[in-house]
Amino acid sequence: MVELRGTDAMIAVDPQVDFLPGGSLPVPRGDEVVPPLNRWLEAFAAAGLPVFASRDWHPPDHCSFRARGGPWPVHCVAGTAGAAFAPGLRLPPGTVVVSKADAPEREDYSVFAATGLEELLRARGVRRVFVGGLATEYCVLRTVEDALAKGFEVVLLEDSIRPIEAAPGDGRRALERMRGLGAVPARLAEAAA
Repeated sequence: MVELRGTDAMIAVDPQVDFLPGGSLPVPRGDEVVPPLNRWLEAFAAAGLPVFASRDWHPPDHCSFRARGGPWPVHCVAGTAGAAFAPGLRLPPGTVVVSKADAPEREDYSVFAATGLEELLRARGVRRVFVGGLATEYCVLRTVEDALAKGFEVVLLEDSIRPIEAAPGDGRRALERMRGLGAVPARLAEAAA
């Protein structure tokens, strides 16, 4: 049973249109993260706890795009419809939106990379972060790794993540790594506000 504490915060990682089915870089079944994320968001809002939502906010010439020699199709270009948050995602009032990977020459998967997120969390007295979103083996994994390395406790919202699976088993391996590093898995059925 995971009970929310006054020093908790939630991080919804990149729940964006381009990562949903039909988007330019679709995560298989990525749309399935929205309903459980909404329930976690509601629990955090009801408890008066801080919520952060990250978004890839790429320039049109980002280094991760294939045209620049990167591995990915063009996705989540700042200000485009594909960079918008998923339809139906209910971010509570006061959600802090964190834009990442917005420098053309640098790929940043982690929400902590060059965003000021650590300082924002520490300013609010946060000690534990609940992390869910897309995609398991990229932005979620790197965010969890960085959070743990910076001394935050991490609760991994396993019902609110999905992998791209560029190689078979990538998602499973990422889950094993996050658990091995100390992330505590949680699902809605186990939560108690």
